[in-house]
Amino acid sequence: MTERRTRIRRTLVERETELAIVDEALDLLAGPAPDGGGALLAFSGPAGLGKTTLLAELRRRAHARSCTVLAARGGEQEQSQPFHVARQLIQPQLAGTSEQELRAALGSWYSIVGPALGLCAPEQGSPPDPQGLRDGLDWVLTHLVVKRAPVTLVLDDAHWADPESLEWLAAYAPRAEHLPLLLVVAYRPDELPAHADAFRTLPGRAGQRPLSLAPLTEPAVATLVREAIGEHADDAFCKEAWAVTTGNPFEAVELTAKIQDKGLAPVEASAPLLRDLAAAQRGSGLVDRLERLGPSTVRFAWACAVLGTAIPQDLAARVAALGAEEAVDATGRLRDARILSAATEAPATEERDAGLEFVHPLIATAIYRAIPDALRVALHGKAAAAVIDAGLGPSAAARHLLETHPENDPWVVRTLREAAGENLRAGAPEAARRQLARALREPPDFDERAAVLYELGCASLLTEPANTVNHLRAALAEPVDDPALRQGIVIRLAQVLAHSDRLAEASESLAREIPHTHDVRARLRLQSEQFMWDAFNAAETDSPARSRRLARLADRLTGRDLTERYVIGLRAWDACLRGEPVDVVLHHAGRVLERGFSWAYEDRGFEVPVLVAMAHMYADRPGRADELFEAGTAEFERQGWRGAHLSFGYSLRAYIRFRRGRLAEAEELARAGLQLAERVGRGTPVHWYTIAILITTLLARGRTEEAWELAREHEFGRPFPAAVVFPDSQTVYAELLLARGDRKAAAAELEEVDRRLTPRGIQNPAWCPWQLHLARSVVGEDPERARALAGDALRRARAFGAPSGIGQALRVAAEVAAPGDRAELLREAVAVLAVSPAGYELARALAALGTELRDEDVLTRAVVTARECGADALAAEVTNTLLGLGGALPCGSSWEAGLTEEELRAARSAVGSERVPETTAHPRHHAEAPTPAPETDAGRGAEPAPVTGPGVSAEPGPHPDWDLSTACRKLGTDLTGLPAALAAYVP
Repeated sequence: MTERRTRIRRTLVERETELAIVDEALDLLAGPAPDGGGALLAFSGPAGLGKTTLLAELRRRAHARSCTVLAARGGEQEQSQPFHVARQLIQPQLAGTSEQELRAALGSWYSIVGPALGLCAPEQGSPPDPQGLRDGLDWVLTHLVVKRAPVTLVLDDAHWADPESLEWLAAYAPRAEHLPLLLVVAYRPDELPAHADAFRTLPGRAGQRPLSLAPLTEPAVATLVREAIGEHADDAFCKEAWAVTTGNPFEAVELTAKIQDKGLAPVEASAPLLRDLAAAQRGSGLVDRLERLGPSTVRFAWACAVLGTAIPQDLAARVAALGAEEAVDATGRLRDARILSAATEAPATEERDAGLEFVHPLIATAIYRAIPDALRVALHGKAAAAVIDAGLGPSAAARHLLETHPENDPWVVRTLREAAGENLRAGAPEAARRQLARALREPPDFDERAAVLYELGCASLLTEPANTVNHLRAALAEPVDDPALRQGIVIRLAQVLAHSDRLAEASESLAREIPHTHDVRARLRLQSEQFMWDAFNAAETDSPARSRRLARLADRLTGRDLTERYVIGLRAWDACLRGEPVDVVLHHAGRVLERGFSWAYEDRGFEVPVLVAMAHMYADRPGRADELFEAGTAEFERQGWRGAHLSFGYSLRAYIRFRRGRLAEAEELARAGLQLAERVGRGTPVHWYTIAILITTLLARGRTEEAWELAREHEFGRPFPAAVVFPDSQTVYAELLLARGDRKAAAAELEEVDRRLTPRGIQNPAWCPWQLHLARSVVGEDPERARALAGDALRRARAFGAPSGIGQALRVAAEVAAPGDRAELLREAVAVLAVSPAGYELARALAALGTELRDEDVLTRAVVTARECGADALAAEVTNTLLGLGGALPCGSSWEAGLTEEELRAARSAVGSERVPETTAHPRHHAEAPTPAPETDAGRGAEPAPVTGPGVSAEPGPHPDWDLSTACRKLGTDLTGLPAALAAYVP
């Protein structure tokens, strides 16, 4: 059977302006001009105004300029099918590529974007988060654009694109102007979703966008009529054609076709008949015309309307319950009636395999809405079964099942659960949530309901945490025979409560389940989860007792499995917070890391690996902490976790760099973390972490007002989160107030920190130096109290034993001490910090000592160290002091990342001496921190032990070995960690 083509390319009338803009954009894209490049073009207009025809002409012109064309079209029936548009755009470009070639081309993105694009099946394990998936799609599209430049990407009917694809493209659109890419979209303005507003507002090279298409004028419609019918069509006839079509190009073209079919004379006498002809091509008139084609053709058209776009003829035949020959006949009649056309230009011999589509979406919509409600539901059910039988998978069937009525059908529940699992692993949790919610309404069998509720809770975790809690609590209310399922529900419920800043409820939900869990290993797992969320609860009331229980439990565990190592990791963190000797902290942290310790276990959070790494940082092993975070963030990126996970990774690495005195790097990482945190959302835990760390870094660099504006912009202040944040948010806020000179307000905040942390037994000034900041806040009004606070903090720092904490406490104790006591405290601070990894604290101590002694050599060393740290304001301040004393301005810093020969020799010599300063040696494996010594004069503790050891002179004044000092800072360790750091060092 041969047919004439339904679509014939016509002259585009009254689109000269739009085509001129298209040509300009394509010329810039494909031309040799050095300023050539991409652009965004958006065409908007109501249905029928010629958007599709315009895009077809744009594609033709792009091909003529040797552009690669990526094309896709949104479908009214496919909106619930995630990544439907993204697959249309990218799949054809990778067609015929083997799995090995795909893996090589996509690299680490293969397992992240492959399932979303239909290139591979989802792998078992934790799915990528939506942001990670969008980043992967960005990479794939950018890679294609660069490889196959110039590229024109065309999206028609963007208002019907699936949300996942549309959000991705809307966010990607601004990149077009920086790539050899012309990104073109067309949409109906009243139907474009809010998350695609970028298409409304972005300007392109050719001017403001979008370009709104206008209805045709009377002369333009007359041109269309005469082009189709002949120049003899009179003016009155053409004017009436314009009036009855209101200048709508689609309706005008269809009207001319019907005039030809009817053999209507194009004269004024025939004009009154045009209104009825026009009505027959839309709404009820179209339906009447369809019904005249016969029952089997109507059923076939209905089946096509249910299936959507790119309709396989054999699949439509099955849904319509027609034989193959009947389907061919129905297709022919519908094509003759200008209702269907071929989606591909297949030859007549391949008609049965050629996809079909409606001539215009208006026709598809009218026919779909004309299907009787009950029959439409039934057709969707038949379509779901046909899709499964055709091997297209549960995800393709699920969009049809969403349109059916609940019938207590186990097959429906099973198919929807399978589809949800695929979509969840592919990175489309919202689609999975819709499918599981529908499965719940089917409803599932009594013994399956808890599992469906659990899966629904997992799917809605990121988007609807409040509903997730309800789903999981409902699941727990069901009789659950599977202990592993019940444990999973409880753990997931605690997780979502904790991430919603409801940590007390998270702990309570676990506490209720633990007594009823009889399996020893399962009970230990629940206990480990409870210990973890309690550790993050800033308002926990039973912290000392919990610490004792945790210590007793962890000390008898061997670390034989992951749960035991999680408990031991929590013990290390708890010891750090409470200020137990640093050797105790490192001992337990080391037990955790004796075997591989992933940050991306499928059924675990990343919190404990983070705490173990941070324990190393506070114990003056920031180099090791940096290594752990580098490995952890690499895991996040491989998993496609590029939202909150990666933001935490960047932000906490920034804090590690801050503690090492590498402030420029810290600021860069913190800003990268903030950019990611903004995508997650303000007010979230990761946002608090990021802002606190960035403010701390800006203050260290001397940019107080910038830090204040940042705090105001992000509403960093009261109320503070219920979760523990490090650095402590309220303490950072107080430090900001103190830097701005508001000592009274800072003191009020810090006294509240005292009331919050002290009852919990959190007394390590290396973790939260609130006492030191409070001492500085009150020294003007109450110097004795300030000295007592600083002295107590110093005793606690000595009990913990980390040199950086001791040095900081010594420096502040000197700041608030009586004038005669300052020099001795500062000498010790410099001596201790010189063999620590804390470069910024060393610079501050040197600056304070050099100023106190008016010593040009010490001030020179302070300037050099401050410059190396990136502490710009401190360097400028000390430089002025030095110049004021008549000293010479030191040369620029010659800091190198690797160890010099002199530094390496000094480090090896220190290790070979097998001695460390007494101020940094600690009793090993004590369960409790020693009781602070009674306070002595000047608000200080007992007289400091003499500072001795490699490179440290016992004579008055600071005489460190500066090569050794620099080695400690570069390796990120104090002297006690130097042997391990040297063993791991690769020049």
